Amino acid sequence: MKETNLATERTFPSSSGRMFGDYFTPARSWDFKKTELLDARARRIFENTALACSVDAYPFHMPLQAKAGPCVTADGHQMLMMSSYDYLGLIGDPRIDEAAIQAVLRYGTSTSGARLLTGTLDIHRTMEADLAAFKGTEDALTFSSGYMANLGVIYGLFGPADRVIIDELCHRSLHDACRMSGVKVQRFRHNDPNSVREELQRENTANRTLIISDGVFSMDGDICCLPELVALKKEFGCFLLIDEAHASGVLGATGRGTDEHFGIATDEVDIWTGSLAKSIPSNGGFVAVSQEVAIYLQHASSPYIFSAAMTASSVAAISMGLSILKEEPDRVARLKWNGDFLRAGLQELGYDTGLSETAVIPVILKDEARTALFARKLRDFGIIAAPVMFPAVSQGLARLRLCVTAAHTKEHLDFVLDVFRQMASN
Repeated sequence: MKETNLATERTFPSSSGRMFGDYFTPARSWDFKKTELLDARARRIFENTALACSVDAYPFHMPLQAKAGPCVTADGHQMLMMSSYDYLGLIGDPRIDEAAIQAVLRYGTSTSGARLLTGTLDIHRTMEADLAAFKGTEDALTFSSGYMANLGVIYGLFGPADRVIIDELCHRSLHDACRMSGVKVQRFRHNDPNSVREELQRENTANRTLIISDGVFSMDGDICCLPELVALKKEFGCFLLIDEAHASGVLGATGRGTDEHFGIATDEVDIWTGSLAKSIPSNGGFVAVSQEVAIYLQHASSPYIFSAAMTASSVAAISMGLSILKEEPDRVARLKWNGDFLRAGLQELGYDTGLSETAVIPVILKDEARTALFARKLRDFGIIAAPVMFPAVSQGLARLRLCVTAAHTKEHLDFVLDVFRQMASN
């Protein structure tokens, strides 16, 4: 990005709000009633969206006009992408693109079936063996998304006779999976082993207890207290699930994740889940478990049985992404350096980066209106930074969620810090 040394404000139009056409006119109002299809819960969404569109600051659904990467094309001009999950900078890697193209030529664009019936290709099992080897488990299953992987394993294994003790800041998919499975849910204070112990000691009649945590928390960028969770699991005879969506490819010398980061054996955790649309530039999600559990889930997990199988192009991209990570672990080290550099620079400028210690770096601005307008102003400097507000985070904790990647250069990050320096003085 050639202009990274000159943080010059320009005026770039934002096409995001135009997706609604003329729906949000200044005079429009809403009176959602409890008997209508959209009840009172919808009012806040519509009023906030209308307000954002009225000042050309609607921050979501920005249509990219070419492949993602550290620099993207949006609204007809190049912008620096600072909210991408492409942690290892592998989107657009020619080796991955070529693997996906060859898979389409051989297998076509659809599997035309679910995995249990007619949707399994030979490369599905090869890829899942690659995943199991990467994570160090006996077996692995893949689902259409990380969300569905969490739903598939929790809903497939646990029910109303069981209980879950879950970090209050775990990803929404994990909380939704618990609700759908009907388990008794007890939330513990974020990353607090003492709170986990308090919940475990509460009187209960559950058959089984599952402790759940993210490896890296998606909104705050901090790392879970895995050693303490493993110790508590053993002490109380529980099971443990860790979601590696933002830890795979990010933590550990080779990017294996939270277990490698702490030097803990993989089999100390009963269930590993994760995403294949972040560090690995494809789509889908995985569950890495024992062979016995995998066999059961292949025949009892609804999202696995009743969803179409991942396409061959996605499968090939996953296998190639894992191969590149194995061959090029320096990408993980570069990612860590970039995260440490940007975080330190923002903190020096006086910004609140919360609990971050990874590639996910929140800039906590607290006020929602300020956060949305800040994100819009960044667009005029050619920077895309996603604002995150209630209900994704608690009220009063609105933030920009920055994500560095291994593909960002120091020049990119210097440019970002220069812009934030100017914004701080405004």
